[in-house]
Formats: sequence, C-alpha cells, structure tokens
Amino acid sequence: MGMNLLLNNGVEIPALGFGVFQTPPQETVDAVETALRAGYRHIDTAAAYGNEREVGEAIRRSGLDRSDVFVETKVWISDYGYDSTLRAFDKSAGKLGVDRIDLLVLHQPLPSRFDLAVEAYRALEALLDNGGVRAIGVSNFMPDHLDDLLKTASVVPAVNQVEVHPYFAQPDVLAADAAHGIVSQAWSPIGGITFYRDGEGGSTLDDRTIAAIAQEHGRTPAQVMLRRHLQQGRSAIPKSTRPERIAENLDVFDFVLTDAELTAIDGLDQGVRRGPEPDAITLEAFGREIPEA
Repeated sequence: MGMNLLLNNGVEIPALGFGVFQTPPQETVDAVETALRAGYRHIDTAAAYGNEREVGEAIRRSGLDRSDVFVETKVWISDYGYDSTLRAFDKSAGKLGVDRIDLLVLHQPLPSRFDLAVEAYRALEALLDNGGVRAIGVSNFMPDHLDDLLKTASVVPAVNQVEVHPYFAQPDVLAADAAHGIVSQAWSPIGGITFYRDGEGGSTLDDRTIAAIAQEHGRTPAQVMLRRHLQQGRSAIPKSTRPERIAENLDVFDFVLTDAELTAIDGLDQGVRRGPEPDAITLEAFGREIPEA
C-alpha cells in the first residue's frame, strides 16, 4: 500500500505520512494506532507537539516491526546549538522509545539566531554519521535560509517540510528544494489551515475547481489534493483524528489526475501564507523548554 520517495541519501520514505500536530497526547495513541492499521507507515511528529511519547506507544501497540514504520520528528528552536541538539535527539528518541530516528529535522530556520541553527544542523550531521538518524532535514526553510545553511553544511538536507496546498503553492521554495535535490514535504497538504483558522480567501475544501475535479474522479476534494502532491513528487503529511478520514486520506494510489487538472489546481494559488512567517519564530517569542525523556 502506498508509494515511496527516494531521498538524496538513498533512504526511502513513504510519500504519505500521518501527522499529529495539535493532536492532544491522549488522542494521539488512538489516532496513530488507527493510521497504522489503515496502512500508514510514516508518522510525523515533533518535540514541540508534546506527543512523541504517545506516538512511540502507538507504534509499539501496533505490533509492527520497528523497521516497518518510518518515524520523523523535529528539533525545537530552544534546543538549537551543537550540544543542545545532540541532547534533543536523546530526548526525542527516549520519548519515542526508539534508538534510531528515521528522519530528524530542524523545525524552524530561526534567522534571528541562525548561528544556532547552523550548529544544530552540524549536530544532525554528526547523528547521521554515527547512525542515530537515517536522514536529516529542515522545516519551514525559505530559499534564502537554505542558501545560508548550504554555505556551511556538508550534507544537503534530505527533506524540507513546508506549508503547501492549493491556496499557498510556494513555487519558489519548491523550485529551490528541487534545485538542491531536496524532497519537499507538505504540511497542511489539503489546506487544513484554511479551514481550522478563519481568514480571508475561503477554504480549499469548498473550492469549486477542486470539487469539480473530485466529482469527475468519484473522489473527495481531500483525496484530489493529496493525489496532486504525489504526482508532483512531494511527500505529504495529512492529519486527522477521525478513523474514516484517516483511511480516506490514504486511499489515493489508484487514480490519476490529468495534466489539465493539475494545471487548474496550480492556478488556485493565492500566495497567502496561513502559518506563521518563519522569520517571526524567535527564541524570545517561541522559546520554551522541551522536557527530558
């Protein structure tokens, strides 16, 4: 079930991951167990989500071999710096109950203290080197952040996880990732942020163009949006806590959108970021201690 993408270091990652952002700890075990039963083999969490322990618990309860589940998590800005990021790995691995993390990424670029981000990434490189992690990457890095990182990095990130959905396409970021051989990974891949947070511009789920394409294929708008990410070579991290929606989001491997349909969806980009500006995520505003395992 599903489909894998090849990362630039030869590691394979299931293209669709199951996300648990804003899923309360007590709901996380059930949601992740449901996802693994439905066939997901890639779970995406983060130290800052406060639910790594529950993700690990769900993986153990699933009865699946550890090697069958691809685990991705993120280092929070409060733990940037070389030694702090090595400790952040220990914290995450301890909470997840694993000795190896499949993909470890820097959660934000932290341009206000980019020196710390650079040191954090150097720690990720060391963890990659010693086998603690299988792949390393970044999240919410804009092209200039990537350029700055690559001035000193010895390993090109395998993944850049960014907000991408039909109303916010980030073509410049996708192009920069592609130019460097970095897999783009979409958070809010069906534009969840357009219907969880009120704002101008409407919800992707109510979009007439997407609805018409969905009807044409006998699919839901969410399935069309996820299928588009896969056809355009991206990884996507849908999230839900409803069992029927969790299963529906994974059922996107047996239909194909036409070039005309993909182009029509490409035309829906409003160029409006719904998530926080990466430059606004500073230690002063968003620093908070990540507890030990």
